Amino acid sequence: MDQLLQWLLFPGILITLALSTVFSFKSRRATDPRTRGIQAARMNISMGGMLLFIAAVQLFLSAESTLRIVIGAIFIVIGLFNLFAGIRNLSVYRSMAASEQTQR
Repeated sequence: MDQLLQWLLFPGILITLALSTVFSFKSRRATDPRTRGIQAARMNISMGGMLLFIAAVQLFLSAESTLRIVIGAIFIVIGLFNLFAGIRNLSVYRSMAASEQTQR
């Protein structure tokens, strides 16, 4: 079971890390505020997923100790916050872009 979790969690961490990095660079280089906001929201979603994967590693693949459980729980809370904030911001920026296109 641990092998299966390793094969699922570690690539998930690496993929979300790469996506966070790409969206961060795109967000910083964008000149349009809406594009910058959309890329930043995608970065938050990716970072939230990465934190959830890291929390799963802490909770399932490590020796059980109180400190690891607390750290895993903190990562879950921060990861869920980033995930929901990113989804909310993405919907706001997409609706701004859609409303601007309908005004043209």
